[in-house]
Amino acid sequence: MDTTYLGMPLRSPLVASAGPLSQTVDGVRQLADAGLGAVVLYSLFEEQVRREAERDALLEELHSESFPEATSYFPSLGDADDSPARAYLNLVEGAAKAIEVPLIASLNASGVGSWTSFARQLADAGAAALECNIYFVPGDLSVTGAEVEQRHLDILAAVKAAVDIPVAVKLSPHFSSVGNFSLRLVDAGADGLVLFNRFLQPAVDVEKLAVVPGVTLSSPTDARLPRTWIASLRRQTDVSLAATSGVESAADVIAYLLAGADVVMTTSALVRHGAGYANKLLGGLAEWMAGKGFTSISEFRGLLAVPESTDGNEYARAGYVAALEKAKSTYGSLLA
Repeated sequence: MDTTYLGMPLRSPLVASAGPLSQTVDGVRQLADAGLGAVVLYSLFEEQVRREAERDALLEELHSESFPEATSYFPSLGDADDSPARAYLNLVEGAAKAIEVPLIASLNASGVGSWTSFARQLADAGAAALECNIYFVPGDLSVTGAEVEQRHLDILAAVKAAVDIPVAVKLSPHFSSVGNFSLRLVDAGADGLVLFNRFLQPAVDVEKLAVVPGVTLSSPTDARLPRTWIASLRRQTDVSLAATSGVESAADVIAYLLAGADVVMTTSALVRHGAGYANKLLGGLAEWMAGKGFTSISEFRGLLAVPESTDGNEYARAGYVAALEKAKSTYGSLLA
């Protein structure tokens, strides 16, 4: 069940996405031992890297006039073992040595800055590739869509300039033309696309009259949106396409592969059932392949992708109309 992702050969198409299970070397080792093709570490945020760099710069400035013998009494916070950036580097170095599958580091970013130089350190520490998780919600309502897209392109350019390992961009589905912008990212140098980031909308506590932040695990219905765009993009680009969100069963993995995904990432299923659940997902995939007579993933990957010669607008419209017609026959007449 081997596949290729970001130019790296993987033993299986199932990948652990960034999440709580990859916060320790032992956790990463458990994921690798479960048969996953690669492991994506939890995300380090640009704010954490930037804060430490700013504190280091301040310390240097405050003590620039100190005599040489005194400089050792105040260590750099950025080099402290308990700092987020240093701890992350240590984890990358330790985990990369502990497993035989590729380890992918993850940087969560919303803007360009000096923090991008940290990507080079991740590569030097042993990361086989980098996932750039661009999470930018323009709270300033004067920011245009073009500015949002340009920020993504600028972040990608800065990270690509800092490293010589593959870079995948994890983006959201909230663009006016997701397909076009995805291809622009590819033209700008992205080695792969991870579809999609999940924006975390808060809930409202009506008793406390308060906004309540929180995270919910994904469900299989969440797979429909990324699967749709993967199917649309598969015939339009040769870069790696990673699916994420909505994986709970082997059928969800299979559906993503049929749409054209090179790898299928999951966190929620592994959080619910444990790292060993990956074996069950892969076992279900293998059983399905045997039943259908497939001997390799390449034989059916993209089988249900949108044909290259198809008019994309008409295809999407036809799918919408067909869905409503089916809904009418199932639930009765609907207003749309």
